Amino acid sequence: MEWNVNNAFKTYKEMEPKAMMDMSLLPHSSDPTDIALGSSSDNAIANNTAPPKRKKTMTSVFLKYFETSPDTKTRKCKLCAQSYSIATATGNLGRHLNNRHPGYDKATDVATTSVPQKPQVAVKPSQSQSKAPQIDYDHLNWLVLKWLSLSSLPPSTVDETWLGNSFKFLNPSVQLWPAEKYKAVLKEVFRSMQGDVKTTLEHVQSRVSLTLSFWSSYENIFYMSVTGNWIDENWSSHRLLLDICRIPYPSGGSEIYASLLKVFKMYSIEDRVLCCTHDNSENAIHACHSLKEYLDGQKVLPFCYIPCAAQTLNDIIDEGLATIKPIISKIREFTQELNASMELSDDFVQLTTTYQEGNWKLPIDASSRWSGNYQMVNILCKAGKSLDSVIRKNEESLEIRMVLSSAEKNAVSIVHSYLDLDSFRKTTDDMCTNKDLTVGLALLFMDNISEMITTCQKSCHNPDWLRTCAENMSQKARSYNTQVCNVFTYITAVLDPRIKTEYIPETLNLESYIDEARGHFIRNYASPHHFTSSLASGYRPHQEINEGGGGNISFAEEIARRKRRGSMSNNNAVDELTQYLSESIVPMQTDVLDWWKGNSGRYPRLSNMARDFLAVQATSAAPEEIFCVKGEEIDKQRYCMPHDSTQSVLCIRSWIEAGMKLKFKSTEIDYERLMELAATVAADNSDKIQHK
Repeated sequence: MEWNVNNAFKTYKEMEPKAMMDMSLLPHSSDPTDIALGSSSDNAIANNTAPPKRKKTMTSVFLKYFETSPDTKTRKCKLCAQSYSIATATGNLGRHLNNRHPGYDKATDVATTSVPQKPQVAVKPSQSQSKAPQIDYDHLNWLVLKWLSLSSLPPSTVDETWLGNSFKFLNPSVQLWPAEKYKAVLKEVFRSMQGDVKTTLEHVQSRVSLTLSFWSSYENIFYMSVTGNWIDENWSSHRLLLDICRIPYPSGGSEIYASLLKVFKMYSIEDRVLCCTHDNSENAIHACHSLKEYLDGQKVLPFCYIPCAAQTLNDIIDEGLATIKPIISKIREFTQELNASMELSDDFVQLTTTYQEGNWKLPIDASSRWSGNYQMVNILCKAGKSLDSVIRKNEESLEIRMVLSSAEKNAVSIVHSYLDLDSFRKTTDDMCTNKDLTVGLALLFMDNISEMITTCQKSCHNPDWLRTCAENMSQKARSYNTQVCNVFTYITAVLDPRIKTEYIPETLNLESYIDEARGHFIRNYASPHHFTSSLASGYRPHQEINEGGGGNISFAEEIARRKRRGSMSNNNAVDELTQYLSESIVPMQTDVLDWWKGNSGRYPRLSNMARDFLAVQATSAAPEEIFCVKGEEIDKQRYCMPHDSTQSVLCIRSWIEAGMKLKFKSTEIDYERLMELAATVAADNSDKIQHK
């Protein structure tokens, strides 16, 4: 019989009038591990020839299958360690054996003491049993290890009593590894998979851009995740977590910079990193500035760093909502009660239908992210009558403080109109869903937001508190524009065929930048094989690679060849860039990487440059992690992770999700094969049950 929730509920209901109705049936075991780890003899293995059935007296049941605890207050089942009150009738004990241990009276041997924690007795299986496939519990432990990783759970999870009890309910002989072994195995898996990450980066034939993300755990430990991004020869985008670093106290810019250098050296990418997108924090900016000074001093390829567009937009929105945050908190409290109560939810849905205030999908997003804040404002502005009616109808269960005054409603309405929150929502939604969120497209979004704020600021009909709010928003926008105003951001934007120079903000579209971009193109991409050679042998910005006769040619001939090649390359390079910029932009729905894949034959040198620069990320984290409830889930997982497991568990999870195979000491763990074996054993056991 297939085990599912319905079967489990049915079994429970069948047991209820028998064993489950006795309310004195309470678990009193002081040692939770008593329920675990029995030998084959503890599993009530049936003989080939079952003895004739005989009615067992309650006395024999009591003596053979139950033992009295030292305090003489409880009796404990020797098969599963379930405890009962000493006053429990022996009929209930018999029903317990029938329901929990069917076939107990046919067992070859019954332990006369409590179940041992480790197998002590080996029972030779019968001939028919020896043919059946046996479960290898190391297979189960590997499945549990993958579950821990993909669920971002610490190894200590396996020490939870009732997790083990759940496995033992299905099979009392199950043996999970102790938490310390899971921890050690996870660290070894991390080292093995990290080697594959290093090998992957060694084969990357383009420049890599990084994104940085920061958070703190419940232990007040500060972490940084470093993620690499690149575009391969087939114009496929790749995103791979490189490491999660614990930033030592005082966790400032210097400590972040030192940790970044370690990652660079570990993966040997000092000469291949183009850009670093950070989270806008002062410490991250300081660290990236120090990193740029270091790389410039090493005379490697040029390096730049930019702020996260999504985080900046989120900060702008927070400034706009600052004055109504207390009101939003009230609505959020109401929404949480609404989500938790079926009665309140039904009332709200009926009332919104009656008042024609829209269709609302329950549960409503009540997160503290922008998506949740928008929903709170939206409820008041679009379902205000329904909100008031539900609160007043349920005054006894809802707090009176949830009732909003006319002034509060008016303030929310003013902010909603002033900030045009629907436009903010559309912008953030597009950021979250657009798979081609290039730096150029992000600049287009941010420029539109700046224009909206400026328009609102010029209105003469707004209160002073709203003008102050708008000025704070404007400062955030100006800070972002200042940080992205450099030639590398300009190059990244114009290489998006949807943007080019037409949609670049005026603050960035400087005449000098086009000349600098052309100079960078000629220096680093003029030769078709220039960058590939530099990756293989180290970057040499002012040294040409010999062609043809090698050392037999004269030095004068070498100079002449270099000048001829330089002149030809320069002309071709200028022609490619000029031709590209002279063509019209493509529609916004165009897949940027597909466009370049199809046009790389027309622009062989410029396409190499595009592969490098289009890998620069506009955001330091996925926009949905910043704007939506998904970010709260990730924050919770990170916050709860202990320091001895954070790096291994979170890295392994990210690598598996990126398509990498879980490995242990260079051996791949074949999870598909493990699942096939588990299915075979389950099918065999099902057949055996049906033939009995």
